Amino acid sequence: MVSTALRIQLLGPVRAWWNEAEVALGPPKQRAVLALLASRAGDVVGVENIVDAVWGGDLPHTAANGVHTYVAGLRRVLEPGRRKRAAGVVLASESGGYCLRVDPTAVDAVLFTRSLGQARGSRGQGDAPATLRLYEQALSHWHGEAFSRVPGPFAAMERTRLRDLRLAAVEEWAEDMLAAGRHTELVTELPQTVSEEPLREKLRWLLMLALYRSGRRVHALWVYEETRELLIRELGIEPGADLRTLYQQILSGHPELRPPGPDLRPAPPADRPPAFGGAPKPLQLPPLARGFVGRAGQLAQLEQWVAGERTRGGASTPVVVVDGPAGVGKSAFVLQLAHRLTDRFPDGQLYVDLCGTGLQGRPVSAADALGQLLGGLGVDGSRMPSGVAARASLYRSLLHGQRMLVVFDDAHHADQLRPLIPRGSSCVLATSRQRLSGLAARDGAHLVTIGPLTQEEGAHLLIRLSAGRLSEPGPLTDRLIALCGGLPLALRIVAEQLAVTPDVPLSTLVEQYASAPGRLKRLTVKDDAATDMPRIFEASYRLLPEDAARMFRYLGLDTGPVTVADAAALAGTDPDTARRLLALLAAHHLLEEGPDNEYRFHSLIGIYAAECAEHEPPALRRAALTRLRRLRSGPTPPPRPLETSSTGA
Repeated sequence: MVSTALRIQLLGPVRAWWNEAEVALGPPKQRAVLALLASRAGDVVGVENIVDAVWGGDLPHTAANGVHTYVAGLRRVLEPGRRKRAAGVVLASESGGYCLRVDPTAVDAVLFTRSLGQARGSRGQGDAPATLRLYEQALSHWHGEAFSRVPGPFAAMERTRLRDLRLAAVEEWAEDMLAAGRHTELVTELPQTVSEEPLREKLRWLLMLALYRSGRRVHALWVYEETRELLIRELGIEPGADLRTLYQQILSGHPELRPPGPDLRPAPPADRPPAFGGAPKPLQLPPLARGFVGRAGQLAQLEQWVAGERTRGGASTPVVVVDGPAGVGKSAFVLQLAHRLTDRFPDGQLYVDLCGTGLQGRPVSAADALGQLLGGLGVDGSRMPSGVAARASLYRSLLHGQRMLVVFDDAHHADQLRPLIPRGSSCVLATSRQRLSGLAARDGAHLVTIGPLTQEEGAHLLIRLSAGRLSEPGPLTDRLIALCGGLPLALRIVAEQLAVTPDVPLSTLVEQYASAPGRLKRLTVKDDAATDMPRIFEASYRLLPEDAARMFRYLGLDTGPVTVADAAALAGTDPDTARRLLALLAAHHLLEEGPDNEYRFHSLIGIYAAECAEHEPPALRRAALTRLRRLRSGPTPPPRPLETSSTGA
């Protein structure tokens, strides 16, 4: 007799119900015996087979007795009305073994395999909805890992077999969902299975395609990058050919990836900005500074250079790095150039302040900068890759084929910038206080140095921003330009102070600026680190290695032009070391290399260097100046020998 009152679950924690009331199945090995007998419902399973299935090679002497004990325990809960010592009806003893007399369809694992077979038979018959229903019916029997928490080699093998069967069923169902155009539903269903089986590439392939067809190109590419990182880390291999091909097709927008049937989605309104990977087109450029003057020739040359690089095409990205001393207007210059180029890069603009000098906060790491960039491209924070390499790979993938203008302000060094350079049709503009020669040598960056404004440009800036205090170029503007050394930031600070002090005579203000010890202190705007000349010079100084900072302080003892020999004498070092440190200071734009192998300070930086020199002990300062005076006065001529008489004694 076959019981119709019993129902058994194997696809999840092993459980059983008698007349819909759940029964307690006892210890793990007792549940293992039931799971084996339920898997062979209606068949006789020998005691030896049960022993092997539950204990494997680790057999205790009491294993056979244990089987009988577990069967007795199961009979008590599966046949609650059975009299003591009566033969089992549901769990019967037959021919040296046991048989679970239950309808096979009362075991969920049997129902799953039957439904799956029906679904597979239905594929290709032309009734896609019916096929999908059969797959969903088969998968509905699962409630977790098969044979969960059941010991023994049989349970382990069945777990693996049934898991593989379930994953194959999910993949077949997902393929049919995609064929039916139900990709949006698939996007909500697949991620859970992918998280359970993260190394199964076919599942990730299906999820990527579903995401792409749902308009979530960014997330589709992110899934690939996450997969690649995981496979390399866990298995030391790259993704397979199918996954790599799909990735390339998504990048290029291959027509084969379009969903089947006509595209009935409405076109986006003409006045709405085009989407980038499901997010609005990034338009992150800061506004232009009021009163920008000059630099017309350099701007035109760079605009022409970028256009030429784009015409040549290829995989290399045009990279322009503008360097120069603090306060020279690098950021304003690059933003002027960026706004001129926006029409050439219609897919948008990205902007990141790298805070390389630390003036506006800690320098931004490459990983954090990539996080900002990916956020601007629509990547949700919860789906952001963790490492620099993974973020850079996703970032470059998203910009593949895109004409994007990417601007980085205040880069500290080449290694901070390298991971942020995309490949191909985009363009990178950056600023730095030091010359990034390595980026030019290795990566082909185009380096441009900008210097102070000319007399005419400086006068124009003062007149435009001084609110009428200055009406035309003349001796006063010339004097102020000279006192500011032509630095645009210093001139802007002066123009602002002229505008807010209309009652103070111009000549009085000029004389106040002429006082060298107090000049830098006046070139500040209260509570604004970005417009504080001493602080911005200090930010450059603090980036120096200790030996270069020491040389900078000693040069502040004599702020006139110096040669390599002068610098060596001041710092008490050898000429080769002095030459290296002078070149380093020049690369940081804290010193200018002039003709005849002479080095000189910009006037305002010279004042700052003199202030830094005061931090050296007085005895060392005196010794340094003594060495310099001796060098410049030349060697002391040897005493002339006494003349001797030419006459004999």
